[in-house]
Amino acid sequence: MAMLLALITIMGILLMKGIPAITTEVQREQEAELIFRGESIAKAIRIFAAKSGRYPMSLMELDTVKPRIIRKIYKDPMTESGEWDLIYAVQPGVTGDTRSLPIVGVKSKSPKDSFKVYNSKTIYSDWAFTATSNLLGLPTGVPGPSTPTSPGGSGKDSGSQDNGGGTPVKPGGGV
Repeated sequence: MAMLLALITIMGILLMKGIPAITTEVQREQEAELIFRGESIAKAIRIFAAKSGRYPMSLMELDTVKPRIIRKIYKDPMTESGEWDLIYAVQPGVTGDTRSLPIVGVKSKSPKDSFKVYNSKTIYSDWAFTATSNLLGLPTGVPGPSTPTSPGGSGKDSGSQDNGGGTPVKPGGGV
């Protein structure tokens, strides 16, 4: 009986040690899904703009194009509601009304820290998935503002970095 009690106690301790690893793995999977979904929506917005000559006024407009340019309007995997924070081509006016503004991208509403570094950002709500990387209106070939990054000491997974076009690449792997 004592041996069974000791075995159950040891199994409980090992299980408690494994829970953080499981939650970390789940968060990493959600991050990968966020990147896939965000980039899919950004690509669909780019295709929509190329076909119609304008950006969509809502994400639902992407689903109406024939032939289809996106499988479905994906939800944000990092939030309970699944709603995206929309990125508009122009800033809303003083009233904050965004009803008739063209959408150029999406980003997560989650304020949590990430394991991956995407576009030099480590907070999900800073990960912008846009149809155009030239939102500042800079001429082609002119680098935009950059943020200094620490050389690997942040504890973040920098194994997935952006090459500028929104697609993560492994270091040393080329474009």
